[in-house]
Amino acid sequence: MGDVAMMIPSLRCLTKDYPDLNITIVTNGFYKPFFTEFKNINFFATDFKNSHKGLKGLFKLYKELKSLKPTHIADLHSVIRTHFLSFLFKLRFIKIKKINKLRSDKKRLFRKSNKVLKPLIPTQYRYSEVFCRLGFNIDLTSHEFPLPKIITEKTQNFLSELEIGKKKIGIAPFASFTGKIYPLDLMQKVVGFLQNEHYVFLFGNGKYETDILKIWTKAYPNVLGCYVLNSLSSELEIISNLCAMISMDSANGHLAANYNVPVISLWGLTHPFAGYAPFLSKPENELKSDREKYPLLPTSAYGNKTPKGYENVMRTIDVNDVILAVNKVS
Repeated sequence: MGDVAMMIPSLRCLTKDYPDLNITIVTNGFYKPFFTEFKNINFFATDFKNSHKGLKGLFKLYKELKSLKPTHIADLHSVIRTHFLSFLFKLRFIKIKKINKLRSDKKRLFRKSNKVLKPLIPTQYRYSEVFCRLGFNIDLTSHEFPLPKIITEKTQNFLSELEIGKKKIGIAPFASFTGKIYPLDLMQKVVGFLQNEHYVFLFGNGKYETDILKIWTKAYPNVLGCYVLNSLSSELEIISNLCAMISMDSANGHLAANYNVPVISLWGLTHPFAGYAPFLSKPENELKSDREKYPLLPTSAYGNKTPKGYENVMRTIDVNDVILAVNKVS
């Protein structure tokens, strides 16, 4: 989800500089609300659980995409599926370029000994490089943010009882792996403090996450759980109108950054040097676990590798530092 969200800045520049380009985004149908701002981009939903499942499904997907008569293909994912599809399209002499995942550089960043701790090219810029190599010269330094999304009736009903003028802070306390999740007892302290003077909007999905968020929404008067909306489109409306977002190394930080919302990102087993920080993130807003105490950090790109004794690395991020960082940007 985060990888898809990071496409948005490049697409804004691409559609601005090449307004007559006919573009089709091929990805999971769940992500369609990310692209509603683009009037000249078509959306093709993949279904790898059913119609596009397995080798037979990939051939079906190839035939469906072939009918669109593409002239250029940007592989922004570079996985086995896209490599297979690219091979088929290359047989038709279609120009294809794929993202450079900097695998060798990442190995040096994540290895245990002789670690090379230097920032890699952010993913958003590596996406833009793909379009440049296809012949569409875009420059992310000319990127322009859109206005916040208009609040629709469904979302407005959710917000109807809120006091006008009070600042809105978003918190997305979960991530795909526990190695990227700020301890929930500490995050609850952040929630409890911030809701004294702000409205706090909580983002999460799935039973485990929403069960925890329900407890927090019941415990504090100024905390709202966006899970009740059951709508990614409505969540995006709220995110784009926030004063700040607290996020793990996860998709919600990228979604907020796409609307120029300041993001306070919290880093556990991962690190912003790997290139996955929110768009135009400032170093002072990237709160990292203590490498002096845990010198093997970062351990992976996804937070799925936990060395023995590294289970509590994020407890080295002080609650007061999180609150202070939010107050500085909101």
